[in-house]
Amino acid sequence: MPASYARRHGLKPLGAGIGLRREFYARLPETSRALDWVEIIPENFLTLGGRPQRALDACVERWPTLPHGVALNIGGPEPLDGDYLTGLKALVERVDAPFFSDHLCYTRLGGAYLYDLLPLPFSEEAVEHVVPRVREVKERVGRPFLLENPSYYARMPGGTLDEAAFLRHVAEEADCGLLLDVNNVYVNAQNHGYDPRAFVDALPLERVVQIHLAGHERLPDVIIDTHGAAVCDDVWTLYRYVLERTGPVSTLIEWDQDIPSLDAVLDEADRARAVLARVEGR
Repeated sequence: MPASYARRHGLKPLGAGIGLRREFYARLPETSRALDWVEIIPENFLTLGGRPQRALDACVERWPTLPHGVALNIGGPEPLDGDYLTGLKALVERVDAPFFSDHLCYTRLGGAYLYDLLPLPFSEEAVEHVVPRVREVKERVGRPFLLENPSYYARMPGGTLDEAAFLRHVAEEADCGLLLDVNNVYVNAQNHGYDPRAFVDALPLERVVQIHLAGHERLPDVIIDTHGAAVCDDVWTLYRYVLERTGPVSTLIEWDQDIPSLDAVLDEADRARAVLARVEGR
């Protein structure tokens, strides 16, 4: 097996982290509870000032801080936004992030942001489109770069590959890492009728550098990836399945809607940390 992406870039597992959200600007930097790292949405911090800057600076003093973007538009038809990449590079350097990430999707069309993470067709043509854009991002920002598998509710027309093969081709040809969102794997598997464990096994797991865990909402005919609830037992089980194949991986608890108390989110991070410790102690 080739050396893992993390090993080639000197990246070590960070443990269990949570996101720096507006609701936690005051309390998170002062918490006495265990926390290993913090994730930020860079779009919230590209123009720094006031409370966001103070909260970010305080977190950077205490923990590794990783930007996870939502507006890169890596799969869109338009050229990458040079001003955005310049600002992202400055932020990555400001927080001294060991790596950064975004989603394998598109977010802009006709110059307008769509405020959603929309799926690409799983095709060779999409791979050929995305790969040079990933290489450009890596060159412009100058740090290891991860792409996340998004949730999706319809398969885009023109697909000729299955989802796992699409992710593999992009990651290997662009030589980037993967941010494996385990909740997205579960949600997509339930909505599209495939085996989530077989999907995991088909991925280039040596490229997984980070994991996301989140909650979802189950409706009568679909599961919606809401990031608005605790991680369900089935996703915890799938998480353990992934770690048995990858070893410990930096893991984030995502909670972006109906955000509860800081302690409730940290409780979820504690649970992830316990799973990581069991895997490491095997």
